[in-house]
Amino acid sequence: MSNLKVRTILVSQPEPKVENSPYFDLQQKHKVKIDFRSFIHVEGVSAKDIRAQKIDLNNFTSIILTSRNAVDHFFRVAEEMRYKVPEDLRYFCQSEAIAFYLQKYVVYRKRKIYVGQKDFADMAPLFKKYKEEKFLLPASDQLNADAPITLNNLKINWAPAVFYKTVMSDLSDLADVYYDVLAFFSPTGIKSLFKNFPDFKQNDTRIAVFGSTTQKEALEHGLRIDILAPTPETPSMTMALERYVAEANKGK
Repeated sequence: MSNLKVRTILVSQPEPKVENSPYFDLQQKHKVKIDFRSFIHVEGVSAKDIRAQKIDLNNFTSIILTSRNAVDHFFRVAEEMRYKVPEDLRYFCQSEAIAFYLQKYVVYRKRKIYVGQKDFADMAPLFKKYKEEKFLLPASDQLNADAPITLNNLKINWAPAVFYKTVMSDLSDLADVYYDVLAFFSPTGIKSLFKNFPDFKQNDTRIAVFGSTTQKEALEHGLRIDILAPTPETPSMTMALERYVAEANKGK
């Protein structure tokens, strides 16, 4: 399909808030139109539903935070439950970015905050060091399998709780809109496409996917994958798109 020129790209994520996003560079360099639209969104779970999961925030001495959403929804639920977050609560953050985001809610230097490298398993030494703690893992309904595996292997006292859900967005306004390339970042994004447009036919639309689980979902829905990331040559979606567009639009 690379013999067809690329003029329009739909990225199934919110528009980047930074001015120097590589998407904007791609747009200017190759004169392509890039639109952004979330195919999925996050909805908070009510305090009542969390109580139904038999979760009492008072029973935990440490919180494991794997995303910014987890941070937002933990503090939202704490407020809804009128739970006064204790000053000696320990926060185990999967990455520096998450720890930095925590400052939105707590005075950083006065709190016990422990930071991993990047992957969940990187936090294992921290959990081992504080294995007497009672850990709560507030997460989405689509918790990554490596978290429970890591925690269970360490034989520590922990509990998962669904604080928010990943929900498919209503895309009905896109029904008559055509894009040369659709870029996906999660299996739920692919599911959302087919939930909104059950009769979707790929035809000349190029499909870009990020990650092996997204790739698997796309193939299971019978899609032809034209652009794949990450690869050694193109570790990011923007690099993969740039490479494809440069080739497809060459001399046209």
